[in-house]
Amino acid sequence: YETDKAAFDEESTVAGILLEVFFDDGDEVPVLTNVCVIGNEGEESESFRPGGTIVSEEIPREKEVEELAAQVINLEEPEEPENEKIRISPRARKKAVEKGVLIENMRGTGPKGRIIERDIIAAAASQPAITPLARKKMEMDHLAYDSAKFNKGDRVTSKDLYNADNADQNAKAGNMEFTRVPLSNIRKIIASAMQASLQNSAQLTHHLSADARMLLELRTWVKKEMENGKIPNITLNDMVCYATIKALQSNPEANAHYTGDAILQFSPVHLGMAVDTERGLMVPVLKDAQDYSLAGLSRSLKKIAEQCQTGKIDPDLLSPEAATFTVSNLGVYGVEMFTPVLNLPQVGILGVNTITPRPADTGGGILGFVPHIGLSLTYNHQAIDGAPASRFLKSIKDEIEKFDPVI
Repeated sequence: YETDKAAFDEESTVAGILLEVFFDDGDEVPVLTNVCVIGNEGEESESFRPGGTIVSEEIPREKEVEELAAQVINLEEPEEPENEKIRISPRARKKAVEKGVLIENMRGTGPKGRIIERDIIAAAASQPAITPLARKKMEMDHLAYDSAKFNKGDRVTSKDLYNADNADQNAKAGNMEFTRVPLSNIRKIIASAMQASLQNSAQLTHHLSADARMLLELRTWVKKEMENGKIPNITLNDMVCYATIKALQSNPEANAHYTGDAILQFSPVHLGMAVDTERGLMVPVLKDAQDYSLAGLSRSLKKIAEQCQTGKIDPDLLSPEAATFTVSNLGVYGVEMFTPVLNLPQVGILGVNTITPRPADTGGGILGFVPHIGLSLTYNHQAIDGAPASRFLKSIKDEIEKFDPVI
């Protein structure tokens, strides 16, 4: 099964026979919904069907026909709740859920326009199948899909839905030259988290640059040693993360969470690292990052980044609460300065920028161009004042300029 951020294999915890499977491959299923039944041969499985009801005994077909005929003759039906706007038999409702058929605005062929099973079967044969999640979203969020784009046998998923009211307004305004890209679930999660971060914290960003000559010299050495297979591909990002970990150990006020009524300062450094994936931005955490050598840190950061790319990352490692500090690197894109957004409840996040040559004193009063790497620290002013935040950022700069790692 696959979530917004990761994919997993689930092994059965019991032995038995697969009696029933309620969904097809690729269907979108709401969480905590039964997907199958495992049991012994001959056991009943219908009561576990999503949206179904427990059947105590099988009603003979002849008896069902007699009851329906009696309803037609007497023109009597059980009173339905006032909020029940759709007249539909229990069998038809169950079949509609099973087939993914929308019953809104449907006129049945039963008594008083009641929708019965044959109406659902006929509708299912003439319209695309709608996944349970898509159907749920259509009902809750009043969404729709473009019926002209789907034929009999096609599947409508939540990604195919749109707000019909907004589309009508755009059409009336003449704004038709656009491509509508539905938001993925992970995009909605990211959007909500970023908005909540900015609304619930006092964020401020300080910018500083560090002399990158030591990093570049080590990088040149690494490339040569890599050819001999002696060390892994230690990147500039690995080096900056290593320097940041060292700085966090000497500045515990930045290695912390803000809870609203307390500041939790952590002894170990659980480092979060922003990773760009096809699904969207993920921030996995490397636990106890202070215990790694530079080579070990490099291997471990690459491992969790690869797990994010392939969707195999442990979801517990994606929680903002799991990390004590985060690093986000946009230097590979040539970004010279940016304002990273906090992953609450963390009180700090470091943005790493590209390396650019800047005029500096090279010694003896001689000016020259020296490569500098940009550093952007966003911190929660509710938890840290400007002076300690600046000291922490300078500490990162110092660790980079005197870079002397245990490889």
